[in-house]
Amino acid sequence: MSKNPNLTLSGPDLAALLCSRVCHDVISPVGAINNGLELLDEGGADSDAMDLIRTSALNASVRLKFARLAFGASGSVGASIDTGEAERAAKDFALAEKKTEVIWNGPRAIVAKNRVKLLLNLFLVAYSSIPRGGVLEVTLENPEFDAKFTLTAKGKMMRLPPKFVEISTGTIEEAIDAHSIQPYYAVLLAEECGMTLDHSASADELVFTAVVAAA
Repeated sequence: MSKNPNLTLSGPDLAALLCSRVCHDVISPVGAINNGLELLDEGGADSDAMDLIRTSALNASVRLKFARLAFGASGSVGASIDTGEAERAAKDFALAEKKTEVIWNGPRAIVAKNRVKLLLNLFLVAYSSIPRGGVLEVTLENPEFDAKFTLTAKGKMMRLPPKFVEISTGTIEEAIDAHSIQPYYAVLLAEECGMTLDHSASADELVFTAVVAAA
């Protein structure tokens, strides 16, 4: 498997940009919790304030749990992860936003940590391809060995994420930043796992795949 020439970030730059991405994802719900507390302090409607706090706290918790699996160490170096954890994290992530249905197919298995991280990062890529929501179907085939992951997205305003396409198959036109670090990380994980990424688009659906590269 040839090295992708777009994967040029140093370790410190990669870590810094991933931290920025995680902070970006959780700052909004954490800020909303603070707004709810301020509303209580000002004598606002208790029920409205508590609803805002509960919803925002759940959103922040779901995003942090997802980030722990998708970006963090999530266990000791070299550890394996149960794909059932990935399924729960993905479904909870979508449920918190209440706009996309996640369908998960395939056997539950204990697989190499980086494969699970790749699966969840490919989930984020596919999720971003249907910004108005829809249905996202995740299919795992033989995940412990010659794995193949297929993610099929259907919804309104479908679009292939341009940065993912650039990084995985083309030439990067602008420097990687906190917005494009996630698809960059997905491509990097695929290379580390010895898996090949592909994508296709039709009028009805977008399909993203990761498959173990032929020896």
